[in-house]
Amino acid sequence: MWNERFGIIGAGYEGKDASTFVDGLVSWRIGTVVDVRLNPISRKKGLSKRGLAASLEQSDIRYLHLPTLGNPRDNREGFAVPGSPEAEQAHGRYRELLMTDAAGEALRQLAELSVTQRVAVICFEESERCCHRSLVIEAAKKLMHELVAI
Repeated sequence: MWNERFGIIGAGYEGKDASTFVDGLVSWRIGTVVDVRLNPISRKKGLSKRGLAASLEQSDIRYLHLPTLGNPRDNREGFAVPGSPEAEQAHGRYRELLMTDAAGEALRQLAELSVTQRVAVICFEESERCCHRSLVIEAAKKLMHELVAI
């Protein structure tokens, strides 16, 4: 669900500098960025947790890190090859992680935010097809629809 007031999108900073990435979020009128990197560090200046949070704050965008929605390092390789057996295995393993109580609470928090404002779920990969955030967004949207129906 996406409209003028609320919703949820995905965004990856691959190939972008911090300024370009934040400008894009501003243009989408994002209210909160939800960082789903397990470890929110980057070799790119301004895209690690502190620098990104500061840049977002200057643009009136809230930053929220939800590490419980991060993809374990040893499960990332499969996401790089969409449609492959390795991807299916990696997606299955990540979906199991999303069924934990901690991940469920984080998803609920994300869904609740997304029914009141525009939220961007961020990670590194430019393409959501190659990133676990696609599964985060899918799960959060299901919860979001439940909340809107209430």
